[in-house]
Amino acid sequence: MQEATIQLVRPAPLAQDPDSATPQRWQVAQIEALFALPFTELLFQAQTVHRANFDPAEVQLSTLLSIKTGGCAENCSYCPQSAAHDTGVEATALMKVDEVLAAARNAQAAGATRFCMGAAWRGPKDRDIEKVAQLISAVKGLGLETCATLGMLADGQAEALRDAGLDYYNHNIDTAPDKYADIVQTRQFEDRIDTLQRVRGAGVKVCCGGIVGMGETRTQRAALIAELANMEPYPESVPINHLVPVEGTPLQDQAPLDPFEFVRTIAAARITMPHTRVRLSAGRQALGDAVQALCFVAGANSIFYGDKLLVTGNPDVTADRDLLATLGMRAA
Repeated sequence: MQEATIQLVRPAPLAQDPDSATPQRWQVAQIEALFALPFTELLFQAQTVHRANFDPAEVQLSTLLSIKTGGCAENCSYCPQSAAHDTGVEATALMKVDEVLAAARNAQAAGATRFCMGAAWRGPKDRDIEKVAQLISAVKGLGLETCATLGMLADGQAEALRDAGLDYYNHNIDTAPDKYADIVQTRQFEDRIDTLQRVRGAGVKVCCGGIVGMGETRTQRAALIAELANMEPYPESVPINHLVPVEGTPLQDQAPLDPFEFVRTIAAARITMPHTRVRLSAGRQALGDAVQALCFVAGANSIFYGDKLLVTGNPDVTADRDLLATLGMRAA
């Protein structure tokens, strides 16, 4: 019997300049074609790419702590921390160094290797950067990788965070460019890109992904992945969030995304960004163990680990340990 061969989908050069030295780019239509593959074929392709670049049994564990909660001036339709939405989230001051260190030690003891600190700001002031720099330095001293998500950065701020020991800066692009204005009106898509360029320019690694299940089309999900994959270079870490509808936000009644469509999104991210850590982020509680397992097959190899993601729920540590043990997987 002749053995079947599978051709992996590859990005094509830009049509207008086939001889250019410009890096190959993914077209939205190419990523839509990935989404349209039979489910088993898509997962096979994604797992093939994954195995070529990572140990398929390893999952990197990150813990995310809200170091300054609520009162954000942005009006993101998905976010319970926006001052524009009545969600019952109370604004708090920036946490102290000893409080953050205690949380980081607990995360490290539970197996996390990266500690992420999030503050609900439109953008930090320089005096805020000075305080956060102290937190970064303290956490870095524990031997953990450090990550921060503080909103839009001004000139010089990324460098100050880098000098404090920051490894990664998280700044999600949220959704496709043509969907963006439906989700956020207090900033523009280009504002996100500006901050990402500042982060890259400072030599800090980029953590950047988006949220699916906000009423976008499949084409817009493909466009989100294309935006990420065509960054030069693409992010070292790509969190894919499944919308958690929160009462009081404009998206509180949004119907959930089909779980297989979420898995397809993970697979498309893996194929188009073969060397990145694709992280299961918000919404894992609603996905359940079986869908998460499919996501690992599709190439996800990082999770946010701990019982809370900023202000929304997350599977507890015991549940995640049990799931990884059941699947024969281990912490990276």
